[in-house]
Amino acid sequence: QVHLVESGGGLVQAGGSLRLSCAASRNVYSFKSMAWYRLGPGKQRELVARVPTLGLSHYAESVKGRFSFSRDNAENTVYLHMNNLKPEDTAVYYCNAVYNGVDYWGQGTQVTVSS
Repeated sequence: QVHLVESGGGLVQAGGSLRLSCAASRNVYSFKSMAWYRLGPGKQRELVARVPTLGLSHYAESVKGRFSFSRDNAENTVYLHMNNLKPEDTAVYYCNAVYNGVDYWGQGTQVTVSS
């Protein structure tokens, strides 16, 4: 069983920055991959960034150059660094991990970007 807990969301003005955290219940390098998804109002769930333990990272075109993913293995935590935020980034952000072929999800954290 894997538990993921997101934090760091909030209200920010356009152009601002936030750092989302995802605390995992096990070593983050034990996962096949970790990712951040988001669900915006009236939108479908969107993959924001996926970082496999082996292989290349993938970022959505809409966030390239603005968002970045990092890991702190000592803290079993991954981060989504979000810069130059736009109102269209408003969404609930979810952390995802794949372990033994099973997808695990956190509860989500709300990000609201005001114009």
